[in-house]
Amino acid sequence: MTDRIALIRDRLTAVFSPTKLDIIDDSHKHAGHAGARHGGHFNVTIVSEVFAGKKPLQRHRLVYDALADAMRGGEIHALSIRAHTPQETFQESAESRSS
Repeated sequence: MTDRIALIRDRLTAVFSPTKLDIIDDSHKHAGHAGARHGGHFNVTIVSEVFAGKKPLQRHRLVYDALADAMRGGEIHALSIRAHTPQETFQESAESRSS
């Protein structure tokens, strides 16, 4: 695990107590891109009760807030977020099994 992934994992775990947290470093796909020189490109899938009752934009803002200093500091250049509640994840899983 890279230091950047550990930083993201630590921050999001502290704020959201997620039941699931997957972080993928896609920085290698952006080699040569101006933003790739300093910060990394990451995909985050996070499942937490904190997101209950919140719209997708609100959820993304919460995640960005938790990582704000790392984004301003250049450790994270780009972040793709999938933020769900445990109930949504269960529904997706049940739907995929029934089809």
